[in-house]
Amino acid sequence: MSKAPSGKSRASGRVTLSDVARLAGVAPMTASRAINQPELVSSILRQRVQEAIDELGYVPNRAARALASAHSNVIVVLVPSLSNAVFTAVLAGIQDALDAHNYQILIGNTRYSDAEEEKLLNIYMQSNPDGILLSGLTHSPRVNQMLASSRVPVVSMMDLAADPEQLSVGFSQYEAGLTMTRYLIEKGRRRIGFIGAQLDERTLKRFEGYRKAMEEAGLGDPALELMVPDPSNIALGAELLGRMMAKVPDCDAIFCCNDDLAHGAIYQCQRRGIAVPEQLAIAGFNDLPASAWMKPSLTTIGTPRYRIGYEAAMLLRAAIKGEAPPQTRIDLGFTLMARESA
Repeated sequence: MSKAPSGKSRASGRVTLSDVARLAGVAPMTASRAINQPELVSSILRQRVQEAIDELGYVPNRAARALASAHSNVIVVLVPSLSNAVFTAVLAGIQDALDAHNYQILIGNTRYSDAEEEKLLNIYMQSNPDGILLSGLTHSPRVNQMLASSRVPVVSMMDLAADPEQLSVGFSQYEAGLTMTRYLIEKGRRRIGFIGAQLDERTLKRFEGYRKAMEEAGLGDPALELMVPDPSNIALGAELLGRMMAKVPDCDAIFCCNDDLAHGAIYQCQRRGIAVPEQLAIAGFNDLPASAWMKPSLTTIGTPRYRIGYEAAMLLRAAIKGEAPPQTRIDLGFTLMARESA
């Protein structure tokens, strides 16, 4: 192999494809083919180029490649949490759908913040992504402006868009909240409280479903509604259970907007000697893995999180390829998981 270049080719210090080609003793076009279309290059030349890449520590410039080919093979995925098991399942579905198609996934954690979503999208758009997967339907005016001007295909996850032109995969958060509340009413519960945290758009739609069911049964009472903006977790569920019972001692059921809140509520009931479900029924949402194994096991809404990620990624792939999807709004539904706690 020829002598390695004495220095980097650009003022930035970045090793370039020309450096690799020079060290390998081939034309830059050949080096490019060896990297991007290896089937067009002999095994001997591929080996020489790879040895040069290894020696120089070359990293392909995806942005330049995207400009040349009009495709970056980059998919941007923005979720509101990386610690929440709900979204780790969504991400697993996305990865399984895209891995076989040579896509690079750029994952961003918005932390339920419009400002953070704007910042991440502004950074990731510089990678010229082929498509974007977003959580939810509601975004800031700035994000909507960036998405509209980019003309990049976008699929919304976890909810269903009213606009048939908007690609979305999920289920009706409102209907799920309505279904759980009606179930508790059918079980004979009358003083059903709602505990909500984080207060993102999905929680608020579940709450709307709860309120509708209570009102249609003539059971609505604002005193039964406890909503806080704090991040949802087990400790908060335990705390809010105490606050609800202090405020409404005759409460006979509580619908928690997330399973982690419901877990905390059950633990607090056990500490206080409140029998579940005899004295107080507890219900959750999302059917996290631990929910089926608690004592008592948690009644909750099962949501198809992995499938949402997988189907959203497949829908985005079709949009990137310019294919007209059979459905622009894919409703994967939800399941009422009736267990011991309610």
